[in-house]
Amino acid sequence: MSFISPPSKIPFLLRLGIWLSEQVTGRLMLPPRILSWYPKAAIGSGVMEALVAHEDGRMDKRMLKLIRMTASQVVACPFCVDMNSHEYLKHGITDEEAQALRGDVENVSSFSEREKLAIAYTRLISATPLKFHPDIVEKVKAAFTEREFVILVSTAVQVNFWARLIQGLGIPPAGFGE
Repeated sequence: MSFISPPSKIPFLLRLGIWLSEQVTGRLMLPPRILSWYPKAAIGSGVMEALVAHEDGRMDKRMLKLIRMTASQVVACPFCVDMNSHEYLKHGITDEEAQALRGDVENVSSFSEREKLAIAYTRLISATPLKFHPDIVEKVKAAFTEREFVILVSTAVQVNFWARLIQGLGIPPAGFGE
């Protein structure tokens, strides 16, 4: 169970948003329910989630899934790992690649150089304390357009936001992997 329960009365518009998110995910979504205690946080978080990148040019679904899975692993968020790793095979990610996200991706030949850079940068910006290494920043900037760079970073930090929020509220995994 989470540290606190959702409120007994949730405003209509938030109930509508929660219903929609539960229809999309097929799961009871405790995060927006608990955020209903403070509707501004629920709305802000919902807007951010609604605007997440799903695919944009070379930042395809596979790349974005790798970024989300990596960030979830680095921040050690069980809910995030559960949700962001769900159906990774449908995104063209193999079992070997999924396992490698927890450790050494350099020895997995199926990762492209861009994917390896995205994974490395996601690890870097998801770690605490946050330290930038100029060599990797330059490599990522050389391999990604400015737009792709923003998509990479914003995707990773969105997972970081949700991880801290979900862990701070004590929300358990939703059972996506079941």
